[in-house]
Amino acid sequence: MDVQEVLHMVGGEGETSYAVNSIFQVSLSLSLSLSLSLSLSLCSFVCLCIADLGCSSGPNTLLVITEIINAIESARSRLGNPSLEYQVALNDLPGNDFNTIFKSLPALYEKFKKEKGDQFGPCFISGLPGSFLGRLFPSKSQHFVHSSYSVHWLSQVPLEPEDNKGHIYLAKTSSASVYKAYLEQFQKDFSVFLRSRYEELVPGGHMVLTILGRKSVEDEFNRDFCSLLELLANSLNDLVSEGVIEEGKVDSFNMPIYTPCPEEVKKMIHKEGLFELEKLEVFDVNWDPNDDEEEEFKLFDNFSSAKNGVRCVRSVTESLLSHHFGDAIMDKLFQRYTKIVADHLSKENAREKSKYVSLLISMKRK
Repeated sequence: MDVQEVLHMVGGEGETSYAVNSIFQVSLSLSLSLSLSLSLSLCSFVCLCIADLGCSSGPNTLLVITEIINAIESARSRLGNPSLEYQVALNDLPGNDFNTIFKSLPALYEKFKKEKGDQFGPCFISGLPGSFLGRLFPSKSQHFVHSSYSVHWLSQVPLEPEDNKGHIYLAKTSSASVYKAYLEQFQKDFSVFLRSRYEELVPGGHMVLTILGRKSVEDEFNRDFCSLLELLANSLNDLVSEGVIEEGKVDSFNMPIYTPCPEEVKKMIHKEGLFELEKLEVFDVNWDPNDDEEEEFKLFDNFSSAKNGVRCVRSVTESLLSHHFGDAIMDKLFQRYTKIVADHLSKENAREKSKYVSLLISMKRK
């Protein structure tokens, strides 16, 4: 499977689309909240070049860009600096639904004009199809690079067929060799990513990444996002037992993704020596983006919560699954997956463990 040709979020604005099922990414994008020092350092340029890598489509894409520009404009206004021009590149793989983004641009430009008035400089937004595991921009041309929930995707599956039989990602019972293969592939890809961005950022330029991860090296692969994928593997194995798909199809499928812990990320950044690590924070988000645990006395509906969480997973994995198993079984697979996740959530303490672990990483080019 050529990951770069196959992987893309579900496009359009339908029930299973990424645009509709990316609520938790919206809230986490807002956590970007650029620091005052970052805003001040960026608002001194005449034309500010910003790149959003792995932008996908839907409301998240333009929300992130809006937040970045708002933070910089706020600092510029306080300093009394002249208007800035913005050149924004929205990058994703060629299969991304760029058309949905482009259709939203006139409304965004109108919003900027209405909210910011004549003091807001021109803003030029374009799409850039291609893999960020390699060069995308001319040398020293970018001032700020952002990426949300993209860098954990690998360029390829690091395993041979049946190396991880019965699983589709790292699990508690996966062998040490399987873990080693995944880690080494992540290290290889992340090294290429860091070196490419180093060439493209201006000296002192900033990069902020949000990726799926896990909390420590000691974390077993039976919780968090790993647990969610293991439940998806169980759903596939159920369809094998029913004769819907062949066992060999499951044994030969593994997700091209890796969820690193902070120690692994820090080690790679320090090893490359190209960026100064300014901040690395770890935070949790519920599988169900609509589940607000702060609502005291809220009646928890396992099935509805499972349905919400599964829609999010489907919006980002369906392209890979349908390529390998075929479109015909997708609805049946995700119906079974919803039931299995609901059963999981009904178990004691399962809800407390049913989280995405995310890493927020802020770096400055040396």
